[in-house]
Amino acid sequence: MTKTIENQSQTMLTRFKLRHTQGRIDILMLFNQFQFALSNADIEENIGAQYDRVTIYRTLKTFLDKGLIHKVLDDSGILKYALCSHDCHEEEGHHHHQHVHFKCIGCGQTNCLEHVEIPNLLLPEGYKAEEANLLISGTCKACNEKPKK
Repeated sequence: MTKTIENQSQTMLTRFKLRHTQGRIDILMLFNQFQFALSNADIEENIGAQYDRVTIYRTLKTFLDKGLIHKVLDDSGILKYALCSHDCHEEEGHHHHQHVHFKCIGCGQTNCLEHVEIPNLLLPEGYKAEEANLLISGTCKACNEKPKK
């Protein structure tokens, strides 16, 4: 499975025309492995012994700029990052992420709900939306399926 995740990560770097460095591959492997939003602390906890904070920060910034990942804001106040969907591309320097994020109160994971769009909101005259974030808190499918003790 690790080889498959590594191949996925290398394919993504090629698709976005980024050099294949071991740090980039390792960070993408984390996103592909966990499939939920990760904070800097999550990344450092998993590979921080191999890479310093500056390398991790620069890698995340490059991924953001190129459209591989997007920022996820949740109720913890900690910035997290999630992989962009296959149909998200960098266009004129920004991503298009009009989907809902879901934070589970059981396991604490924040996931992108790609197929749940943020409804159009009518803003007062003179206001122009640039980005919208919608966070729903509740219990995820995995936590709901766990047997009660």
